[in-house]
Amino acid sequence: MTIEKLLPAYRVAAWVTGIGLVILVFVAMPLKYFFGQPLLVAIVGMAHGFLYMAYIVITLLLAERCRWRPIDALVILACGTIPLASFFAERRVTARVREQRSPFASAWLVCFS
Repeated sequence: MTIEKLLPAYRVAAWVTGIGLVILVFVAMPLKYFFGQPLLVAIVGMAHGFLYMAYIVITLLLAERCRWRPIDALVILACGTIPLASFFAERRVTARVREQRSPFASAWLVCFS
């Protein structure tokens, strides 16, 4: 896949992963622990797990195509596990990929398609 196809896929994966995690942490977990309703945690938790796996694959493909440093890819992957962080990471990655730069590096890195 080319960068032009991977970037929209990454953006969707980041948003879906982020929304799933926000629902899990701020809705499902309180329902489970404060109101004794564990069903939503089971459903949203499993969905978030599967969607996070897709997020991992897409992020690693984009990192490889853009020649990011491994630490940059790991930071972006970690953002899928912190509530609200994937939204900030998505904005930064999108801007940097369009500028043909690594997400956290100050040096210019060319993305090859």
